[in-house]
Amino acid sequence: MSKCYFLYRLSAYLFAFLLGLFSVSCTSNQHPQNFASESASVPAYGDTLVEGTIGEASTLIPILASDSASHSVAGLIYNGLIKYDKDLKIVGDLAESYDISPDGLIIKFKLRRNVTWHDGKPFTSKDVLYTYHVIIDPKTPTAYSEDFRQVASVTATDSHTVIVRYARPFAPALASWGVSILPSHLLDGYDITKSPLARKPVGTGPFRFKEWISGQKIELVANQQYFEGRPFLDRYMFRLIPDTSTMYMELKAGGIDEMALTPVQYARQTNTNRFKAAFNKYRYPSNGYLYLGYNLRHPTFKDKRVRQAITAAINKDELIQGVLFGMGLKADGPIIPGRWAHNPDIREIPFDPALARRLLAEAGWQYGPDGMLQKDGNPLRFTILTNQGNQQRLMTAQIIQQRLKQVGIDVKIRIVEWAAFLKEFIDKGNFETVLLAWLTSQDPDMYDIWHSSKTKPGELNFIGYNNPEVDRLLEEGRSTFDLERRKKAYFRIQDILADEQPYTFLYVPDALPVVSSRIKAIEPAPAGIGHNLIKWYVPKLEQRY
Repeated sequence: MSKCYFLYRLSAYLFAFLLGLFSVSCTSNQHPQNFASESASVPAYGDTLVEGTIGEASTLIPILASDSASHSVAGLIYNGLIKYDKDLKIVGDLAESYDISPDGLIIKFKLRRNVTWHDGKPFTSKDVLYTYHVIIDPKTPTAYSEDFRQVASVTATDSHTVIVRYARPFAPALASWGVSILPSHLLDGYDITKSPLARKPVGTGPFRFKEWISGQKIELVANQQYFEGRPFLDRYMFRLIPDTSTMYMELKAGGIDEMALTPVQYARQTNTNRFKAAFNKYRYPSNGYLYLGYNLRHPTFKDKRVRQAITAAINKDELIQGVLFGMGLKADGPIIPGRWAHNPDIREIPFDPALARRLLAEAGWQYGPDGMLQKDGNPLRFTILTNQGNQQRLMTAQIIQQRLKQVGIDVKIRIVEWAAFLKEFIDKGNFETVLLAWLTSQDPDMYDIWHSSKTKPGELNFIGYNNPEVDRLLEEGRSTFDLERRKKAYFRIQDILADEQPYTFLYVPDALPVVSSRIKAIEPAPAGIGHNLIKWYVPKLEQRY
């Protein structure tokens, strides 16, 4: 997943979020049928889309956030210099064009001239330079600085031209400039960690910030001066509902218009004619994988045989059928199957309880009178920590709990509210194991997650993984444009992780978004359904809000 800041630009469906109970539709039945049909096909300005989310944003300054809840909101407020289009090809965003030198060491960005910040100030090269300098500032607590430390210099030849130079090849260079550009006139000279923009952001994106009521909602309004044309929707609201069952009830009641369905909801609860008339649901492979991560600083998990045994005791096919209803595939490493850098020959640890028992015996764990494992009088016992409101993760944890009990491991499950989960447990390394998911970028660079230099509080290698060969391969994979050399490096990384099992890689779920049928112009694509959000509209006769 190495680039959290960029992921929200790939597929908006990956984030399930947020706000607002409102009145029912005021469509009139007095209009002639032919007029109503004609009106339904004509884009119209107005109305609100309300999206449900189980997690609340932590900050709306994107470089300070590492959670998807924050980035899903920020992705509508800010822009990068580039973005991925619907076919996952890199195109200009705030940059109207870019040129890359033949050796790949220089990128020249020509910035758009018709862009203003939401407060009316013009967007210029000063904003790009400020964003670069604040990201690499050691005082900025960001997980995303490493890509920009590869830059030799960033200069502006005028107010709308930026030249980026690299001292050596850096494969993710262009993609890294999908980072959200920040307003220098509001931040330069101030401590970014204390900026009011964390709660009241000012961006260049299609929606402007209006209101954030903690624990309830975040409300955005259409940017009338957006450089690609104002969105048809007047408002986009995120409503916090920390439970997917409650969220689904709100969807059916009209309290929200969009959410990510659980597999059981998709397969068994949404097939009535009434539901199909009111909503459109979508299914396609997601960009993320679920994993059980081990705190490698914990004595129990320092022995890789224990981690291998836990993996051998877990039936991934059972999880895919029992939790996902078959709507997903097994994960065997950090690169999703089907991507060019995925190693198809990984020696995956199979589901084999006998192998699990043998590995645990080799690690010195013996069965006590109660049938549970112990060593030196201490039981093999740990807690799986995961976030509140995600029924899919809870079910996964429960199935894993039962499977591990069968080989003598005592597992407890702890569910924690999302903000506390990040701040009090993940950032502080205060856990034994975590059940979490990474969203992955199209480039296979995984430096921020697996490199041993990225283990400080707030960074993404929070399990404390440290392998010198993996460090070297990560550096090699990002420092060449030779596709075969990159592939060789990433193939080897996947082999090492398959052996060491710092994570038990579980599964890649399908994305299952559902949207009210009154929302028109949704266009599913490889990037998901959110790539053309500014074109989504509600016909006048169907507008509710």
